[in-house]
Amino acid sequence: MKDEVGPGPIAGQGVSEQHRAMQDSDVTGSRGLRLVLPKGSLEKATFDLFEAADLGVVRSSGVDYRAVVDDPRIGEVRILRPQEIPIYVEKGLFDLGITGRDWIEETGADVVSLGELAYSKVTSNPIRVVLAVPADSPVDDARDLPQKMSISTEYPQLTRRFVDKLGIDADIQLSYGATEAKVPDIVDAVVEITETGRALRAAGLKIISTLLVSRTELIANRESVKDAGMLHAMEQIMTLLIGALEARGKVLIKLNVTKASLPAVLDLLPSMKSPTISELAGGGGYAVETVVPKSNVNVLIPDLKDAGASDIVEIPIAKVVH
Repeated sequence: MKDEVGPGPIAGQGVSEQHRAMQDSDVTGSRGLRLVLPKGSLEKATFDLFEAADLGVVRSSGVDYRAVVDDPRIGEVRILRPQEIPIYVEKGLFDLGITGRDWIEETGADVVSLGELAYSKVTSNPIRVVLAVPADSPVDDARDLPQKMSISTEYPQLTRRFVDKLGIDADIQLSYGATEAKVPDIVDAVVEITETGRALRAAGLKIISTLLVSRTELIANRESVKDAGMLHAMEQIMTLLIGALEARGKVLIKLNVTKASLPAVLDLLPSMKSPTISELAGGGGYAVETVVPKSNVNVLIPDLKDAGASDIVEIPIAKVVH
């Protein structure tokens, strides 16, 4: 495995002279950061986030495990299973990685969390690792589970710690997928992840306990963060990712308004802090701008016009950095 994750050119893809210069730069000390991103269910959402953060991930094909980010702080990029990422980061094969709190807890990896990233496969909500039983089961609380029961899961360590804490002697079976389909013919219960619970309900299951609430996290190797240059580069990358997430679902509204109509317009405007107000040249009124949720702008803009605003402009936002 160590040979697989070592640095090297991307198969089938030419690396630009600019990127070679970036890899040799002194932005992070002696080399650029080695970054590992999740393959699978989080892959598209992660790539979309990096694109929005102006850290676009480029690779030769959709199945390539190597990639390039055209940024002076990043020297190497790999795309690997999120289950493995905490261990690889802990071992120092990578300086920086993205994975879920669920896999950090499952593997017990000793890594540094640089913070949560509020996105998952489908929504911005966290996922939950839950215990589910057949919908017609009389058991509604995990504390009432019977002894000698069987549980199928992709999280055997998390599950073992959970049932041991409850004093339940359970047969925990490692699942390689389609976990919810194994109840009740193969096992008595499952420990599985869910964002909404819909898939479990569709499989005829009910959730009786939550083992863990998990968000996506940016994690780092403990030795790497001791390097001041590397840590600074990591923090800058986190700033870009958080800024891109913060901008999602928001737009910038700019408008003009007379002095008489200003109070009515301000009453309508939500704002992260307070609107920016500038007097127009010639004293003919004010220019106002503020960030608002995209979700209600279809109602807000007509209301602003009714309140006396004019020249209303809606502008997309790429990042919001506090």
